[in-house]
Amino acid sequence: MSASSHRLSRLEPYLDRPEPAPTLLKMLVGVQLAGFREDAGLAQDQAARELGFSAAKLSRIESGKGRRPPAESDVRALLRLYGTDDYETSVLVKLLQRAGEPGWWQRYDKRLMPEWFDRLVGLQEAAATIRTFEIQYVPGLLQTADYTRAVVRRGLPNAPAGEVERRVELRMRRAELLRRADAPQLWAVIDESVLLRVLGSRAVMREQLAHLVEMAGRPQVTLQIVPLDVTHASAPAIPVTYLRFWGADLPDVVYLEHIRSANFLEDRDETEEYRVALDRLADEALTPRESLELLRTTLQARYPAE
Repeated sequence: MSASSHRLSRLEPYLDRPEPAPTLLKMLVGVQLAGFREDAGLAQDQAARELGFSAAKLSRIESGKGRRPPAESDVRALLRLYGTDDYETSVLVKLLQRAGEPGWWQRYDKRLMPEWFDRLVGLQEAAATIRTFEIQYVPGLLQTADYTRAVVRRGLPNAPAGEVERRVELRMRRAELLRRADAPQLWAVIDESVLLRVLGSRAVMREQLAHLVEMAGRPQVTLQIVPLDVTHASAPAIPVTYLRFWGADLPDVVYLEHIRSANFLEDRDETEEYRVALDRLADEALTPRESLELLRTTLQARYPAE
């Protein structure tokens, strides 16, 4: 078996996933196509020129971006150009076909799921590890419904009640990721101010902190808090989500969210900077055990049961 065929044999388990993972599969198809191109000794612009593609089109195919996977005819044309064998072609085409199956989140209105957010949810669904830092809110995957409702109303004060509820439903559906048998590892670091900032009401906050206590006890969740008295903490100025995937075929991805857009960083040098920053921040934060104790103390002292 050739080196490229051996590489593809490791991807066959993705064909049997019970849930579609279109974002992951588009990335895998793109990474493999780039590998075949390099094995064939072709630069990206050479391969594009051979097939009459624009450089931008081939770059988009290899990056796995966009709502839809590339056309099967385009992928087969690339595989013929690269001289792949029947086995390699078969596996990649099957991955491509599975990439065309919609994920559950893609059934929501595009108003709720702009392309950049669609990509984030798809990446989270496929991730092996999710690391996140939040300075203002509880991380979305750890929010309760009432807390989410308060966050949405704060960010979209003029949104109709129906839209608010659809957004709450979407976030709760996303949070089910952590209850799956194959749930990713979630490592969340949050600023202590998040625990003190009242959203909705004190009753909402009491429920939210109790939920954090419960989730912090799960084996796949690590929760750390940066206390207010750590004035030298090297925290990023904006929320950060860092995603790592199974195997060595896919790059780590850093997600940086803005008000109406987001950046996805995949360059190794850039993602490594964020990994180091998150490691440093975790070292400066309370340990998971200390963080759990602070959560319980804050819950009892600031949000006692009425």
